Amino acid sequence: MKKLIALVLATLMVLSMFSVAAMAEDKPLIVIITPSHSNPYFKTVADAASAQATALGYDSLVIQHDDDVTKQSDAFDTAIARKAAAIICDNAGADATIEPVQRAKAAGIPTFLVDREINSTGDAVAQMVSNNYQGASLVAEFFVEAMGEEGNYVEFTGKESDTNAGVRSTGFHDVIDQYEGLKMIEQQTANWSQTEAYEKMESIIQAQGADTIKGVICGNDTMAMGVIEACLKAGMTDVIVCGFDGSNDVRDSILRDEIKATGLQPIAYISEQAVVQADAYIKTGSTDKEEKQLMDCVLITKDNAATLDNFALAK
Repeated sequence: MKKLIALVLATLMVLSMFSVAAMAEDKPLIVIITPSHSNPYFKTVADAASAQATALGYDSLVIQHDDDVTKQSDAFDTAIARKAAAIICDNAGADATIEPVQRAKAAGIPTFLVDREINSTGDAVAQMVSNNYQGASLVAEFFVEAMGEEGNYVEFTGKESDTNAGVRSTGFHDVIDQYEGLKMIEQQTANWSQTEAYEKMESIIQAQGADTIKGVICGNDTMAMGVIEACLKAGMTDVIVCGFDGSNDVRDSILRDEIKATGLQPIAYISEQAVVQADAYIKTGSTDKEEKQLMDCVLITKDNAATLDNFALAK
């Protein structure tokens, strides 16, 4: 009888341990979908969101879509199949993302978009983005002053499918175009790519001549890094190059007196807040926030670059 009781107790203990382990593993899942982490900006989106999800008691799954709409669609299918509690997405296209978000909504999974908006409302619970126009205007104002309000310049824009690319370019030109002495001699897209920006800037320098180009304004920091590399290789040490994002690479370049300025997007904070709002929505069915949420950018120059780290200013 004693052996039987001991066996029953041992069995109950093992079952209890399995039950506790299963409960511990059965955390709600937040799926985080971003472009390639080869760009540190998008890695920050994933890292900040994942860390916040863990802090709030969720499991997280990070998937990279590489700006490929098919990969993004597959990622949404994965989230739906895994019965995710929520999706955080830095999307692959303002139009192409609408249908996957609607599909997730139909499956009862709320989507929280960060960094890039889509061309619809009422499908995502939140669209949380930097105030790209405001930030681009800050960068453009600095650029105009650094250029002395005159001279030839080149502009590099981002992906045409990304709403932010157009908004930033508009922000640049609404400031720069007020000055008759500033002349844009080339405008090209480098699709947010450092390598593409480097190659295209080399070609522009060869075609226009190094002495002809006084400045280059870029829609993101990755392109700015490619541009400054090409310019320095050509001996253009006085060229005025500005970017947009607030990366550590550009911070270091600014401190070396190469790139002159960038616009900091508070993307780490935005990504964290997307998870905080997802948590509130999961628990209460509401975020108490508007769907469209804009967060102001900060101009980064040599005066404050030392306080910048991973797309955030030191507190």
